[in-house]
Amino acid sequence: MKCEHCTRKECSKKTKTDDQENASVDVPSPAHENGEKCDTSKHKVLAVSVCPQSLPYFAAKFSLSVTDASRRLCGFLKSLGVHYVFDTTIAADFSILESQKEFVRRFRQHNEEEPTLPMLTSACPGWVRYAERVLGHPVTPHLCTAKSPQQIMGSLVKDYFARRQNLSPDKIFHVIVAPCYDKKLEALQEDVLTASRGSRGTDCVLTSGEITQMMEQSDLSVRDAALDTLFGDMKEEEVRRHDGASSDGYLAHIFRHAAKELFNEDVGEVTYRALRNKDFQEVTLEKSGEVLLRFAAAYGFRNIQNVVLKLKKGKFPYHFVEVLACAGGCLNGRGQAQTEDGCVDKALLQKMKGIYTDIPVRLPETSSHVQELYQEWLDGTDSPRVQEALHTAYQGPGHPANSRDIKW
Repeated sequence: MKCEHCTRKECSKKTKTDDQENASVDVPSPAHENGEKCDTSKHKVLAVSVCPQSLPYFAAKFSLSVTDASRRLCGFLKSLGVHYVFDTTIAADFSILESQKEFVRRFRQHNEEEPTLPMLTSACPGWVRYAERVLGHPVTPHLCTAKSPQQIMGSLVKDYFARRQNLSPDKIFHVIVAPCYDKKLEALQEDVLTASRGSRGTDCVLTSGEITQMMEQSDLSVRDAALDTLFGDMKEEEVRRHDGASSDGYLAHIFRHAAKELFNEDVGEVTYRALRNKDFQEVTLEKSGEVLLRFAAAYGFRNIQNVVLKLKKGKFPYHFVEVLACAGGCLNGRGQAQTEDGCVDKALLQKMKGIYTDIPVRLPETSSHVQELYQEWLDGTDSPRVQEALHTAYQGPGHPANSRDIKW
């Protein structure tokens, strides 16, 4: 096979992307068989961003520490011709920080005539898709407007990183490695388009399980490699996560922030209390016998339906709910931790939970890179650019569905 950009044979290989996108991309090889390098300026730059909930899956599958699993995964992807491999934790930092600010604002503006509470999280594409396509008003006004980590990562790669590399966004092909299939649907949304020349933020989504199949079937010689960053030649150091048992931990981070901002209360460890089942838990802030904040975590559609029913009846006592479509949270996404017959691999999932819990927690507020990006990329924390790059709006059931969209 001849490369379309030069006359040397086997200059590149075609890689099939997500079947929903039904696209392909030229992935340049590092060099030709004769040692001469191909002119990579003629090809797209291939960047892959990995969700933090995927790493425990690779660690458990290959019996590695999460750091070694990260390096093994990065090395494998680069052996395929990937140029950059990023961690999406920094995108989740932005999503959490913007969600924190929005909750405090909603709490202060809330009244019975125009209720702004409860605020429902918007990071889970399965839940958001269901809310938009099926529920509509009165549920969608309660969705947090902060974009999901995947959407923000798309903006970071196609806008900020592209500019640093002096590339137009359409010269970058951006792949997300995620624990669930709903991320594929999220990549199809129109509002995933970044402000940078209309380029789609995420071009392709592959699940952790799909990547593992590729790794198991590959005969490539793989050398471990460190993750890249958006900031040049620096490499990621230790893998970090947010304060959630199986997710990005929106509830814990927003609860602590709200307690401090609204009531000047410092909260250390967040104590969860299971109610109907292990996937519906409650967290409260009390003072002198009065409940100041009442938060909940609702995972799985059985709990989501109960939340929606009570919300519609006006009998919902919570200020905030972290909503995830998958029972058990993001670690239990159907793109990983599943047996061949589609059942939950309970032993593997338990191992993944232990691995994820052991990853050190990093508070979004403590990231110097995030603060630098607010200034350098977004012109400050309260600029119009923040609203444009980090927030979105939601459509109701009347919005025309994409032809490749799921039928709820």
